Amino acid sequence: MNIPAAKIYFPKEDRKEILQHIDEILKSGWLTLGKYGREFEKRFATYVGTKYAVAVSSGTSALEIILRCLDVKGLSVIVPTNTFFATPAAVIHAGGRVIFADITESLCIDPESVKENIKEDTKGVIVVHIGGAVAPEIMEIREICKKYGLFLIEDAAHAHGSTLNGKKAGTFGDAAAFSFYPTKVITSGEGGMIVTNNEEIYKRAIVFRDQGKAGFYGNVHTEMGYNWRMSEIHAAIGLSQFARLDEFIAARREIAKIYDEGLEDVSGIKALKTEANTSNYYKYVAFLDEGVDRARLKRRLKERYNVSLSGEVYELPCHLQPIFKELYGFKGGEFPRAEGLCKRHICLPIYATMTEAEARYVIEALSSVIKE
Repeated sequence: MNIPAAKIYFPKEDRKEILQHIDEILKSGWLTLGKYGREFEKRFATYVGTKYAVAVSSGTSALEIILRCLDVKGLSVIVPTNTFFATPAAVIHAGGRVIFADITESLCIDPESVKENIKEDTKGVIVVHIGGAVAPEIMEIREICKKYGLFLIEDAAHAHGSTLNGKKAGTFGDAAAFSFYPTKVITSGEGGMIVTNNEEIYKRAIVFRDQGKAGFYGNVHTEMGYNWRMSEIHAAIGLSQFARLDEFIAARREIAKIYDEGLEDVSGIKALKTEANTSNYYKYVAFLDEGVDRARLKRRLKERYNVSLSGEVYELPCHLQPIFKELYGFKGGEFPRAEGLCKRHICLPIYATMTEAEARYVIEALSSVIKE
């Protein structure tokens, strides 16, 4: 078998429908901020359970717009160090200062580390739903934010359709940012979505995404915005994928069950456990025992068994990235739990069209390589 790390899936009938929509868009001449974008926003907000949704050009721009709406310029925002570059970068681009925090064994930002890192100028906290799982710690973090008067943003780039206690990702904080990058559970090619129940954030986000203009047809600029629009073609692609979201999640959960059962019999590795049917399994995360060489394991899986592991989340915590080491003077050792967990985990291949046979082959290959 040849098992890729991930696989984008557009069924034939969906591709045909998307092409028809693109043809309609091109004929109309209305290529941005039109009916497809509005429909995508409406359906996504209804699905998540928020009053408002704003379609934008990427998950990164979604984060930065939210941060600008919350006026972080000159203030600090607490961010988990085990996240993608875009999370802290959005804070900096919005004029804020990043304060990194350590994480728990569930890969969620640690509530205790949050409390330890609150400063006089701290404006808020960003929680990242790593791999698609909404960690229970978010409830404690909500209470901390409430106690100290901080905003809470969900970086839900991984978490379309994920839940905790019956609530969907995107409904725990003041606002949330989703990504539709090609690797995600659903994609629009490029794109992102802001969701919120806060009318002020919604109104300002609409202005920020369109060059800071007060209105689409005018040329009066009231905010320091940027070109963060989602095109109608991207929205049409996103709508098509969105119609498959629950189907894709169900398929990923079936593969995750096979992995859960299979890994119980494999020594040297342990799955990151989540509550049943809560994660969308954007990533299937497992931890290697100390002493297992991750790079060697990945290389042998690929060379001997044609199994490609997905990218880690993340292999190098942000405080050890060269740009942030330079900006903030980190030396290493500041966040030991994050450094250890980032170094030891792997992400097994998972995608909507993966078969049971493929998943079991991955387990067999993994078991063989670890024994070696």
